[in-house]
Amino acid sequence: MRTSRDVIESDGKYRMLSFTEVEPIVVVEGRGATVKDIEGKEYIDCFAGIAVVNAGHCPPKIVKAVKNQVERLIHCSSYTYHNLPAAELAVKLAEIVPHGLQKTFLGNSGAEAIECALKIAKKFTKRHELVALECSFHGRTLGTLSVTGQSGRRRYDMGPYLSGVAFTPAPYCYRCPFEKEYPECDLLCARRVEDIINYHTSNNVAAFIAEPVLGEGGILVPPEEYFEVAKEVLDARDILFIVDEVQSGFGRTGKMFAIEHYGAEPDIMALGKGIAGGFPLSACITRADIGDAFEPGDHLSTFGGNPVSCAAALANLEIFEEERLSEQTAEKGDYLMKRLEELKEDHELIGDVRGKGLMVGVELVRDRETKEPAVQEVSRVREEARKKGILVGSGGVKRCTIRFQPPLVITQEELDRALTVIDGTLSNIEKRC
Repeated sequence: MRTSRDVIESDGKYRMLSFTEVEPIVVVEGRGATVKDIEGKEYIDCFAGIAVVNAGHCPPKIVKAVKNQVERLIHCSSYTYHNLPAAELAVKLAEIVPHGLQKTFLGNSGAEAIECALKIAKKFTKRHELVALECSFHGRTLGTLSVTGQSGRRRYDMGPYLSGVAFTPAPYCYRCPFEKEYPECDLLCARRVEDIINYHTSNNVAAFIAEPVLGEGGILVPPEEYFEVAKEVLDARDILFIVDEVQSGFGRTGKMFAIEHYGAEPDIMALGKGIAGGFPLSACITRADIGDAFEPGDHLSTFGGNPVSCAAALANLEIFEEERLSEQTAEKGDYLMKRLEELKEDHELIGDVRGKGLMVGVELVRDRETKEPAVQEVSRVREEARKKGILVGSGGVKRCTIRFQPPLVITQEELDRALTVIDGTLSNIEKRC
C-alpha cells in the first residue's frame, strides 16, 4: 500500500505543483464535512475544496445521478449537439438566479466563466475597457489575471496583461484605503468608482467586475449599500455589472447567491466551484439581449456542458431545495461568527472577524494598533490544526487571514470541535510570542 510520503514524493517529481502551502496529506475519501487520508486519519474539512463541495463530500443523490448518467452518455460536445442534462440545467439556472438573467454559457471552470463574461461584455457594448476592484481575484488565466487586483504571487512575472483595465479601491473596511470608519465614510470606496472611470479610463468602459464577497482577498465583505451606490454610477453610463459568484455562490453566504444580500441586480454573472458538487463545471449567465450578442464561433468549449457534470449540478440543486441548505447556512454562519467574536475577546492575535454565512475570514495581526499582518502565525495555525484533525484555509492580500469555508452540511458539533482546536492553537502560539 502506498503511503502519504510515496504520493507526495511522486507528485513533487511528476506534477507542476504551482501552488502555495499544499497540505502534506493525501486525501482518499470524503463524506459530509469529513475527509480521510491514505493512512486512515480523519479530518473535519473547514475549507470544502475552496468552497466547492457545498452539499458535502459525496452526497448520495449526486453520486447516484452521476452513475446513472455515466451509464448513458459521458461526453457530447456542446457546440456540436444538444444534450439533455445541459438543456435542463440552463433552464434551472434561469429559475434561481437574480431577475433578468436568462441565457447561459456552460464551461469547465470559474476562470472560463469569467473569460466568457469579459468577452461578451465587450461584444455587446462594443467597448474595450474594464474596471475591477483592488484586492480582487478572478482566476489564473491571462485574461482573468488582467482583472485581478493583486500583484505579488498572483500577477508577478507573467505579463503583459490585457490593456484597458482600471482598478478601484476595494471595500476593505478593516484596512480602509481612505483611513475612514464605516458608516461615517459615506461609502467613499463605492463613490470612487466614478472617479476611476473619469480619470483612469478613456470613458470606453464595457463593464465593472466584482466579487460580492472577495474570497482570495481575505473574505472581504462590502458594506450593505456598496453595490447599490456603485451601480448607480454604472447605470448612468450604461456600463454592465459583472458579478463573480464563482466562490460565493450556491448557498455559501446564506443566500443562493451573495449578490442577493446587496439589492443590486447584475447584468452578467459567473458561476463555478459549488455548482456541481465537485465536478468540473461553470456557467456564465446573462440577460437574453446580451447573450444574443455572441455570433457563431465567438466562444466555444469542447467539454463545456458535459452531461455528467450537468447531471451532478441538477442533483446538487435538488439537495439545496430539499434540505434548505441556504437557510441552514445562514443560521450556522451566525453561530460561527458569534463564536469567533468571542474568541477575538480572548486572543490578541485576532484583529478582525468578518463574513457572511459559511464564508468567514479571521485576520490575524501581531499588533491591533498597527495591524501588522501575522503571516507566520497563520501558517502555524493551519499546521497545528491539521495535526489535530482540522483543515482550514488561509490567504488574503496580506496573507494573514484564516478562512472558514466548510461544506454547508457541517454540523454544529463539528464546528464546535474545529473552534476548540483553533482556540487552543491560538493560545499555544500566543504563549510562544
